[in-house]
Amino acid sequence: MSEILRVLMPLPAQDFDPTEVAISWQVLTEQGIKVEFASPDGRRAHADALMLSGAGLDPWSGLPGLASWSVLGRLLRAHADAVAAYRRLETDTAFLHPHTWAGLRPQDYHGLLLPGGHAAGMRPYLESPRLQSLVADFFDQRDARGRHRPVAAICHGVVLAARARSSVHGQSVLYGRRTTALPWAMERSAWYLTRYGAKGRDPDYYRTYREQPGEPSAYRSVESEVRRALAHSDDFVDVPGRTPAAWVKTCGLFRDRSDNAAPAWVVRDGDYVSARWPGDAHTFASTFAALLSTWKDEVG
Repeated sequence: MSEILRVLMPLPAQDFDPTEVAISWQVLTEQGIKVEFASPDGRRAHADALMLSGAGLDPWSGLPGLASWSVLGRLLRAHADAVAAYRRLETDTAFLHPHTWAGLRPQDYHGLLLPGGHAAGMRPYLESPRLQSLVADFFDQRDARGRHRPVAAICHGVVLAARARSSVHGQSVLYGRRTTALPWAMERSAWYLTRYGAKGRDPDYYRTYREQPGEPSAYRSVESEVRRALAHSDDFVDVPGRTPAAWVKTCGLFRDRSDNAAPAWVVRDGDYVSARWPGDAHTFASTFAALLSTWKDEVG
């Protein structure tokens, strides 16, 4: 009899990306992997509503009669398959009744998956000392067979990993590893395109953190922060220009599907898997599921 694999997915109270969470949950559960969730207070978490509807992302969306005519909203919001997965997720008992961050232990799980999101509600998740300590424990501790538990991080989830400090060497847990994350080119494009959306909305909605006085441009971007945590800047692995279908992977117009990984860019470094944005979610989760399957213990 095979032991059921258990994966932990911690979430913020609100504003997580619905694609990165729901597609990852769907792919893993389809592979027979049990996904458990955790929120700050044990209450169900909520996705970024704008990423579900796309409403308000276009410059004209606040004008009478034009709100329903969406271009940027359709491009940037979760695609239909991800919305459908999220609606199914909303009926999942583990999602509706999550653990609390405070009670989490790495030894209770076979793996850890860190999703992202960019809206302001992500900050308590990214800045949580409890979650940073938990992530460090996943990277540092070994299971009963002496193996590190697999970890996966996508988009801003990589920022949480970058902020986690190893008890072994005192550096980021990503120090000495190769990783990808949301590239500045993608973050900047989404930020510029949506700065003049619906009246009254935060023009920096797509920038989780903005530069402080005296800091250079893009200093607080996902890519810059992750690069600063690495042993070498070149350990940040973006899509090389010579890669087949490089434009499809980097233009931000295409997302992967269960039957088409061409738009995706996923990096695996041993027991760690990373990806850039919601457009990588299917391939990201499938890669993590395959990694987890190699760690499966046989019992009985």
